Amino acid sequence: MPEEHPENAPLMPAPDTLASKHRHPILAQPPDRLLDLQLAAREHIAAGVTAVLQSVEFNWGEAGVARGTRGLLKLNQFDGYDCSSCAWPDPDGHRSIAEFCESGAKATASDADVRACGPEVFAKYSLAELSQMPDRDLNNLGRLTHPMVKRPGGTHYEPIAWREAFTLIANKLNGLASPDEAVFYTSGKVPNEPAFLFQLFARQFGTNNLPDCSNMCHESTSSVLAETLGLGKASITLNDFYLSEVIIIIGQNPGTNAPRMLSALQKAKQNGAKIISINPLPEAGLDHFRQPQDFKNPLKAIPTLLSAGTPISDVFLQVKLGGDIAVLRGIMKHLFEAESYNPGAVVDRPFIEEFTSGFAEFEENIRSTSWEEIEESSGLNRFQLLEAANIIAPKQKIITCWAMGVTQQKQGTEVIKEIVNLQLLKGAIGKPGAGTCPVRGHSNVQGDRTMGIWEKMKDEFLDALKKEFGFEPPRAHGYDVVKSLRAMVEGKVKLFFSLGGNLLSAAPDTELIADGMRQLQTSIFVATKLNRGHLTTGDTSLLLPTLAHVDIDMQKSGHQMTSCESTTGVIGQNKGVLAPLSDQMLSEVAIISATAIATLGDRLKGDWVAMTENYDLIRDHISRVVPGFEDFNEKLRQPGGYYLPNGPRVRKFKTTDEKAHFSATKLEPTKLEPGQLILTSLRAHDQFNTTIYENNDRYRGVFGERRVLFMHHEDARERGLQARDRVNITSHYEGQQRTAEQFLVVPYDIPRGNVGAYFPEMNVLVPLSSVVPVSNTPTSKHIVVTVAKAPAVVQHAELV
Repeated sequence: MPEEHPENAPLMPAPDTLASKHRHPILAQPPDRLLDLQLAAREHIAAGVTAVLQSVEFNWGEAGVARGTRGLLKLNQFDGYDCSSCAWPDPDGHRSIAEFCESGAKATASDADVRACGPEVFAKYSLAELSQMPDRDLNNLGRLTHPMVKRPGGTHYEPIAWREAFTLIANKLNGLASPDEAVFYTSGKVPNEPAFLFQLFARQFGTNNLPDCSNMCHESTSSVLAETLGLGKASITLNDFYLSEVIIIIGQNPGTNAPRMLSALQKAKQNGAKIISINPLPEAGLDHFRQPQDFKNPLKAIPTLLSAGTPISDVFLQVKLGGDIAVLRGIMKHLFEAESYNPGAVVDRPFIEEFTSGFAEFEENIRSTSWEEIEESSGLNRFQLLEAANIIAPKQKIITCWAMGVTQQKQGTEVIKEIVNLQLLKGAIGKPGAGTCPVRGHSNVQGDRTMGIWEKMKDEFLDALKKEFGFEPPRAHGYDVVKSLRAMVEGKVKLFFSLGGNLLSAAPDTELIADGMRQLQTSIFVATKLNRGHLTTGDTSLLLPTLAHVDIDMQKSGHQMTSCESTTGVIGQNKGVLAPLSDQMLSEVAIISATAIATLGDRLKGDWVAMTENYDLIRDHISRVVPGFEDFNEKLRQPGGYYLPNGPRVRKFKTTDEKAHFSATKLEPTKLEPGQLILTSLRAHDQFNTTIYENNDRYRGVFGERRVLFMHHEDARERGLQARDRVNITSHYEGQQRTAEQFLVVPYDIPRGNVGAYFPEMNVLVPLSSVVPVSNTPTSKHIVVTVAKAPAVVQHAELV
């Protein structure tokens, strides 16, 4: 399979986004029916008693009091299970009895749901009827309980026996003209053990087509950190936050996306750290934080309730979308100026000389950038940037955190290079209280990559697989997410096997992707709950119910545990505590193993029956294949797990020259035509990734509706728009247009020329061809759009 530079890939066609929902009875997009928008002032304080009450109410409503409470009390505990939400690390030492946040409580409640989405539900509703439901209602149908199949020409999912399902999958896989006609996709919630088996099966089958959600989130991070520091992961531990002097948060909203991070930030502030936040929108979690744990202590509860909470940001830089490189360059330009007045006090030259390369080119790049360029691109003036630089200048214990607001913008990889530049300039790598912290999203998205879920694993890993299992793994690089989707549209992929996730809704260019998925011969979905991605299918489609993190996984050798890797590289155990809702649910390990046995038969290498009966045997294999997992079973049983080796943390850089690399980045300001704006995707507070719990966004003051467009009030006024006006949004890319209909204007504190909308509703506007160079990540944080008032609503007969 030839290697293809993403920025040089041919332009994909633009789908007819306006006609598609009337042409296809099964909707790929969420229905555009408007609900009941209620607006309130945005909140300035994250968490607090409201978060506690919301967590308990949602949990008990989904799972019941007894089941829900037991699930929460074992969440993130030494002898419990890992949260299926974000990958924020747990404390190494003492853990609270309530070691979870509002997002984690909602994810757990959804997993512990007592409602059954079984054969009766699928008999009642056709796929077309299900697609007319909002995403929240699909999730609220409950846990999948039985294996189901949609046969060629069918309109409903129907029950199928497990044995027949595995035989059907085997026949479909073995009937392909080439193994590369199959794509094996992995969600970030999948633990290490099934992830290892999934990639092992795919490679024994004969393909490296192993895309995963990392391709759409932190692929930009992994690409840059591997090149500049020698490891594509965080270089800090949780304890480093408590020792830091400065924490920079750029392109991240911790209050919604990683709420437990706020506890670390609060403790850092109490220890004297300063926090600089760089973000287009002011967010409650960047403003103030009330510690929910305080409400368990009567002596703290009332003072906490009456206070405004802990102020988080000492400096808030409200950057324009795409202006982050300019912000970082401006700060470093000030730092070089400060160094000229205070030689040796600002720039860590001993560190630079001993541990780095490329400094001269980097310095020239910063010094040659004009303040006019910086101010125009960032939307900030040099004096605002000086305030941040003055905080940083005398300090060396600096941590920079970032997430999708960086990785999914047009220059995502360049921004991360600039982040690394700043850390290296200050010698803030490989010392207590300092380092890089990409904040990972899903619970094991980082661990899946460690286990080999990657389309271009290095030869060292493949050689170890060969030695351990006695087969020759394929060496040609496979498809990542964007290349997989392109191949579907072009008819090159015939079978799609999804281990968790909701690729249709998570990916860009919704209608184009749907066209590709409708061309598949076979789609296979291993899932805990129904989502929109299960409805737009291949000719034959299987929906296979599996266990969640919270479920007890009982196999022949007893109660099994799995493992996950946190943002900071800690491997901890995951052991479910609730009885599964149905005896027809199988573990991910059991489903993968049965599929492998049925498909490969005598060609299969390894004792897959034994590995299914006892997951320790999987870990024994991992210990001999994956570096850092020696004595895996023993280490995993230590309270709290253990840290993987981390070179940058000890100033060991496994790069080509064994040095950390400075980079001379490119600054490419966005050029807009009159009337155009830059759109960014946003996550509401009541959602996790593509899973919608409620149609609210409490922190931003939006209730009862998701089809909203956040606009600066002057941008709205110029277009003759007011709050709650209905608008259509059209994206513009390389002469192509895509339109999303029926959004409501919400005036908001966002920079002029920028707008924001929730995903997955806005994903239809993101062209599949618009990707970040090098990482091939879709640019969901940087889309050129125009906005126009929507015409009067035309009532269409509902398609069923």
